[in-house]
Amino acid sequence: MRFEHLIEINSPRVNLQTVVPPFTRAQLWRGLLIRVHSPERFPMGPDRCECLEVEPGVFKRTLHFGQHVMRDEVQAEHEARLVFTPESHGDTAPIRLTLSIEEPQAAQTVLRFVYEALGEQTAEESYYNDYRHSAWLHHDRDMVRTLRQWLVEDGL
Repeated sequence: MRFEHLIEINSPRVNLQTVVPPFTRAQLWRGLLIRVHSPERFPMGPDRCECLEVEPGVFKRTLHFGQHVMRDEVQAEHEARLVFTPESHGDTAPIRLTLSIEEPQAAQTVLRFVYEALGEQTAEESYYNDYRHSAWLHHDRDMVRTLRQWLVEDGL
């Protein structure tokens, strides 16, 4: 299973820039690192997160969603990419998220989200993929909306 989508962050269209303030790459990166260190600040985030940098750019996290605990590793490539790799749990194939900052043309910045199963999915898991894709898209849009709100309020 592989699911991929783009969310435009900065647009080369002048009229859009007057409505939505543009991010610098550094501001966007700082916001994305908040998702690594403090994901509980985002909509639908965990109740709490323990995050430890085990080597430069590599973080081990424990995320608490009520009684459910999830562990993952995040690899950060400065101002370019984050790779979230969850630990296996049960019979479910873990799904890796790669989040990349891209600039396809001048004055345009997009975030590319790629979700990939790290093993064979059962028929039951595959059945739910359309629901997952929809949930991930909404979740990622909510994250970007939160970053935009922080940019306007705090300047990130």
